[in-house]
Amino acid sequence: MNHPDPVSGYQTYDQPPGQGRPARDQATSRRIALAICTIADVAAGLLGLWIVLYLLDANQANPFVEFVHGMADWLSGWAQDIFTMDTEGLRVVLNYGLPAVIYLLIGHGIAARLNRA
Repeated sequence: MNHPDPVSGYQTYDQPPGQGRPARDQATSRRIALAICTIADVAAGLLGLWIVLYLLDANQANPFVEFVHGMADWLSGWAQDIFTMDTEGLRVVLNYGLPAVIYLLIGHGIAARLNRA
């Protein structure tokens, strides 16, 4: 029994393999693509959460806020101080937002490529 495609662009597991590619290889690449998407989403989510916590002036002595800030610093270390404006809030949004967008674009791009292969 064929089920409709739940998400456009992604095949379901019960569909027959295409163009002579074994079903096991397709299932493996779909799982890898899902893992890559998930990692990119979590990274972007942590960066976005830090931006929100900063803009809402969260207590930076709180262990959860410290954890999110530390992870955001680690994830965006390569992009720190690309933008050096006088407005601190805008600087945080751009210096942490740019890596979040790049992680999403690269992660979902790689996943889409794996799903098409």
